Amino acid sequence: MKQWEAVVQALEKLGGEATLAELYSAVMDIKECVWGTRTPMASIRRILQTRHEFVRIRPGLWALRERRGKDSLRSRQSLLDVHAYYQGILASIGKWKGLDIYIPPSDRSKYFARRPLKEYTTLVRIPACSYPHFVKIMSHVDVVWFNCRKMPESFFEIEHTTDFRDSLVKFVELQDFAARMYIVADEKRKKQFDRVASFDAFTPIRDRVQFLNYEELGRRYEVEVQKASLSNVL
Repeated sequence: MKQWEAVVQALEKLGGEATLAELYSAVMDIKECVWGTRTPMASIRRILQTRHEFVRIRPGLWALRERRGKDSLRSRQSLLDVHAYYQGILASIGKWKGLDIYIPPSDRSKYFARRPLKEYTTLVRIPACSYPHFVKIMSHVDVVWFNCRKMPESFFEIEHTTDFRDSLVKFVELQDFAARMYIVADEKRKKQFDRVASFDAFTPIRDRVQFLNYEELGRRYEVEVQKASLSNVL
């Protein structure tokens, strides 16, 4: 079996649509295909990017072109819930980095890669790392990575349609923590983000908050999938 045929077969088994991590695991289960390389994930990415049989739905998510647009439950869920998709991407990256993951309870029933987000969450509640007021604010952040000392390492707010203000207010409240702060959104919204972040109220955090667009997050996800595949931790 040719390598590209194995990728097609794996995608078919996955319902015609899959994340890179799902696809890698499914392809490696196909014993009829021999890869002959120490980095099969790189070969899979190359096949996806160059063969006409495949189409990218969004960063890190691929489909069979002939199945694209079919009214499957999976397609409807993945296309509509962009917010949950990027929560799952962030949770996966954090997990592979060896960090603890917190996602708010209200989002844990949503799905990413055939599994509810609660399965990507390693922390049921925010650790008692500060005063109750700050712990409560953290509990409403879209994704929080915690280090081995149960202190926040990074805060992520995903802004697909809203105007950034609520997210930035949370970050102002959390400014005393030595944690990275990210706004995740479409690159088309960067100018809007810059305008809102320029408000005087956000001066204390203006230089700390990083704008992370979907494409860059997708590239980071691909890098971590590659590392995880080499370490056999997918």
